[in-house]
Amino acid sequence: MYSDKENVLQTVALLCAHGIREAVICPGSRNTPLAVSLVECPDVETYAVTDERSAGFFALGRALESRRAVAVCCTSGTALLNLHPAVAEAFYQQIPLVVLSADRPEAWIGQKDGQTVPQPDIFGGLVRCSVSLPEIRSDEDRWYCNRLLNEALLETDHHVKGPVHINMPLSEPLFGFGVEKLPTVRTILRHDAFDRRLRADMVASKRPMIVIGQQFEGDLPLPEGVVCLSEHTGNHPHGSIRNFDALLYALGEERAAFAPDLLITLGGHIVSKRLKEFLRKHPPLRHWDLNPTGSIEDLYRTLTDVVEADDPRTVLAQLSFKGDSAYFARWKERSHAIPAPCFPYSEMAAVGTLMGQLPKGAVLHLANSSVVRYAQLFETDPSVKVHCNRGTSGIEGSLSTAVGYAAASRRPNFMVIGDLSFFYDMNGLWNGHLNPNLRLMMLNNGGGEIFHILPGIGMNPTKDRYVAASHTTRAEGWARECGFEYMAVMCREELEVAVRRLTSDEDLPRPLFVEVFTRKEEDARLLKMYYHQLK
Repeated sequence: MYSDKENVLQTVALLCAHGIREAVICPGSRNTPLAVSLVECPDVETYAVTDERSAGFFALGRALESRRAVAVCCTSGTALLNLHPAVAEAFYQQIPLVVLSADRPEAWIGQKDGQTVPQPDIFGGLVRCSVSLPEIRSDEDRWYCNRLLNEALLETDHHVKGPVHINMPLSEPLFGFGVEKLPTVRTILRHDAFDRRLRADMVASKRPMIVIGQQFEGDLPLPEGVVCLSEHTGNHPHGSIRNFDALLYALGEERAAFAPDLLITLGGHIVSKRLKEFLRKHPPLRHWDLNPTGSIEDLYRTLTDVVEADDPRTVLAQLSFKGDSAYFARWKERSHAIPAPCFPYSEMAAVGTLMGQLPKGAVLHLANSSVVRYAQLFETDPSVKVHCNRGTSGIEGSLSTAVGYAAASRRPNFMVIGDLSFFYDMNGLWNGHLNPNLRLMMLNNGGGEIFHILPGIGMNPTKDRYVAASHTTRAEGWARECGFEYMAVMCREELEVAVRRLTSDEDLPRPLFVEVFTRKEEDARLLKMYYHQLK
């Protein structure tokens, strides 16, 4: 019988799934759940070695002979330190070794409890990967444990072979052994080319979908009849559906019929929380992620295969699906049915008016929070390059990034930024490198409007001050002081005039700053009304 500890069960199951068939086991109490489960598993040959230092080198010798990864299991505390010499030797000889260490729960480290030392990352740079598993108490813990195990085991042979460390906190009671068989677990595979396994998935797929995250590579060779989703920050101008966030909202309970059976992801970050929730709730059978480093990035909790590709075109060019044409048509039909938004005077109206009049070949910089989400509601010319600091999605630095880009660019650069993002980074205008090709639109509604649309927050004057950072500040004085031509906008008519000035093709003598004043409560009401009308 196996241990009833879920992180132990996942570990043993994934060792087998990744082809690890040998384990050297050192005695101890804390590692008993893992030791007994390894011995119980018919697919793992086990060897008992009492001294940890010797056990590490014994395992190294077996791995050296077979050139296949061998596991070595020890208890908590200084037992793990005795494996350090073998780990170092394995690292420099590039020998695959999997160190499995039992550990006390994190709460007891440094509390004078017996056999405790800080075990996570104890080997420093002498392992190719080090993870500390959660004790599984929720679905998120289960997914996280699975992801960490796959990530570590894949690194035993990624470009070069080497040791990895899997640390496993185990709470008492330790000696429950009532599980008859190992669980079925998700195994993530890594490929360095488009191989036979992937081709089989492609042929079997009836509902393929490609999601392009933030990237700057231009057009990609999309297979015919494949649903492709991309936001403005994906900078993929042709063939993709960009209004998918509003589409998913409008679908409501119909979403399951729009779920893919094969998901292919590439590029960087995705803004849409709705897409993340959709794919997590309706997971595909297979999920390939194309990335240049082969790293494990499991945003949707569905990853099955990583394709290590310096240029995703090399993979996409080989794809040819014979899927369900009705699936593709269903997405296209519903995308076209989403009405183009037409807002009364508001922040959304300001963003939409500007995006609709941007000149071809322009660069659009979007600040985070509300602005980047508003932009997704509107179309713009496919030749417009869109940038946003989505790496960490913070509000700091959006202005400075746009100023730096514009200073290095000859094209017209437009930026849309909210008031909090602007005032947080207002020194971005105080650097002496402003060019006339920089044109800013600041949305000033007296605070963080996004907090007024978050469900359940229940805004009141106190929360408005301390959460949404309400204020009565204007940017006019600072903009003029920094050398900008300044325009204030209070109504629809003034907005139209200001956008014409912003998007004029004439050479302006100095940079231009347009400050659009609205009320955040009204902006939030209009946005909620728009989404309500979609249903």
